[in-house]
Amino acid sequence: MPRRKFFLATNEIYHVVSRSIAQVPIYEQNKDYLRTLESIDFYRFTKPSISFSHYKRLPREVKEAFEKKLRKQNTLVDIFSFCLMQNHNHFLLKQNQEKGISTFMRKFQNSFARYFDTKYQRAGGLFQAMFKAVRIETDEQLLHVSRYIHLNPVSAYLIEIEQLENYPWSSFPEYAKEFRGFTNTEFVLSFFKNRDEYKKFVFDQADYQRELQAIKHLILEK
Repeated sequence: MPRRKFFLATNEIYHVVSRSIAQVPIYEQNKDYLRTLESIDFYRFTKPSISFSHYKRLPREVKEAFEKKLRKQNTLVDIFSFCLMQNHNHFLLKQNQEKGISTFMRKFQNSFARYFDTKYQRAGGLFQAMFKAVRIETDEQLLHVSRYIHLNPVSAYLIEIEQLENYPWSSFPEYAKEFRGFTNTEFVLSFFKNRDEYKKFVFDQADYQRELQAIKHLILEK
């Protein structure tokens, strides 16, 4: 496995992107998206004593008791924003402890890959060996990246902007409708007067981001 050229620092925030190998679709059915959301919520905690697949097989009463204990643990990461796309995932993550992001990504990706290979009777890797991570250096960058992540389904023409707050595979519904999930929305929203102001901030960029998406193959990057 390739080694990262820089360390991910504790208490810093990163835009993290994980992609499938050869752009293989990661999600074939809604159940696959739901499985990812559940495993993200599970593996963000420091030390689950069992695997997520084992947890899923527990009787309901045992599962509820285990979950209560799990949610008393510290977390590896704070998840400020996320979006699941067909062949890649976006996250805005704060690392809460040493190697927190790497541990979180490894556990959730390995868990989902095993589930995916079993369900669809395939073999081999599903995700690229190393996820991409870019450190957030300013508040302006933080807000831009949060908006960029949330606009991904619109930029890809999966949905229109009016449908964004009902797109179930991102954190935007938690921002727009006070839906309580595993996302820490308070930090990003603290830069705005209210939820409607953040929503306007996101919506106002939708057309421009689509234009960038349309021409990105023409841009040469090192």
